Amino acid sequence: MKVLMLGWEFPPFISGGLGTACYGLTRALSQMGTEVIFVLPKPITGVHATHVKMAHPHALGRISGKDVFGGSELARVIFRTLPSMMTPYQTPQDYEEALRKARQLAGESFGLELDLPDIAGGDHYGRDLYQEVQRYAKLAAWISREEEFDVIHAHDWMTYPAGMAVSALSGKPLVVHIHSTEFDRSGEHVNQMVYDIERQGMHAADKVIAVSHLTKNIVVNRYAVPAEKVEVVYNAIDRDGSVVGFVNPGISKDEKIVLFLGRITMQKGPEYFLAAAKKVLEVMDNVKFVMAGSGDMIRRTIEMAAEMGIGHKVLFTGFLRGKDVDRVFQMADLFVMPSVSEPFGLVPLEALRNDVPVIISKQSGVAEVLTHALKVDFWDINEMANKIVAVLRHPPLHSTLREHGNFEVRKFNWTTSAQQVMEVYRMAQSPVAV
Repeated sequence: MKVLMLGWEFPPFISGGLGTACYGLTRALSQMGTEVIFVLPKPITGVHATHVKMAHPHALGRISGKDVFGGSELARVIFRTLPSMMTPYQTPQDYEEALRKARQLAGESFGLELDLPDIAGGDHYGRDLYQEVQRYAKLAAWISREEEFDVIHAHDWMTYPAGMAVSALSGKPLVVHIHSTEFDRSGEHVNQMVYDIERQGMHAADKVIAVSHLTKNIVVNRYAVPAEKVEVVYNAIDRDGSVVGFVNPGISKDEKIVLFLGRITMQKGPEYFLAAAKKVLEVMDNVKFVMAGSGDMIRRTIEMAAEMGIGHKVLFTGFLRGKDVDRVFQMADLFVMPSVSEPFGLVPLEALRNDVPVIISKQSGVAEVLTHALKVDFWDINEMANKIVAVLRHPPLHSTLREHGNFEVRKFNWTTSAQQVMEVYRMAQSPVAV
């Protein structure tokens, strides 16, 4: 089987769990013998692109460059790129700012000669995020004319219009993958444009993949998608993570470390983490709280820690990737994920892989499948603080959670997820698919 996959990020350039999931799934599909044509929304160049070398079309009407990974873990993957400024977790305001900076730095050409005024509208960007998403859809449809494939797999909302366009042009079935919904990202204050695109993509698809039953329930109840159309495929984790020694900056040897790692945004519940931290520090002084990540709430979170009087006990590292993630896990005694709404949640699996016990919110998809983790409602800061104190103060509890959790996480592997995705592909191709 050959799959045309539409994504929006891929290692080494990742902003969150979506890029990690795309890599793990694509690699497993490749190792199973599935051919994947992976279309990305922007060219990636430079010395940082180590294991992935991208094709760079300079004239879309003459796209012919392909990169095939022979003899590697991505042996059956071909990468195709399209010039676009779409980035993960991007808001309309983010796009406007990126557009302003790009035009200021590079002028209208953006370093590309696109001789396609009928597709690009005479410009090399959309005038807003919605137009950029539609422009990317047209470019993806154009590039799909050069490829042969059996099924289309679109990841998250920015690529759904592209998936629909390619499906309409080719007649091939469309599978959309829900890693997060607008209700996860924005609560009840949804962006109507994003919601409409998500809903249209889900209803146009032949099959929908949700990363948890939590997400499936949102898709069914909030987007009116028939339940029988939605299949749950859990994310997984690689077992080859390295453990690296780490020098703890500004942390005493006798201090315990509680870690928050993720985007510092409303969805991840950073304010609940700080509120619980304050309560922990009322009964334990030898604790430092490390917040690793970046996001639109970073400034407010720093101010909040200061206002609470615990600023000297909270360390902010900024965004981490690669071995820096392993290092921060190596220094942690406990990982806490207080997410308000988490479709799945890969970071707890990474923590368990690194022998770090975890506390996770009940409002997460990973809570459906993890047994050896402490679970708490994100809003219950008293119970969250109690559980943090219990793990830090009682070595037997800490050891049990660490050892059993590390053993449990071994059942999560991308090969199993890829096999389930392949079955979804076959259902999408079947004439009886919903």
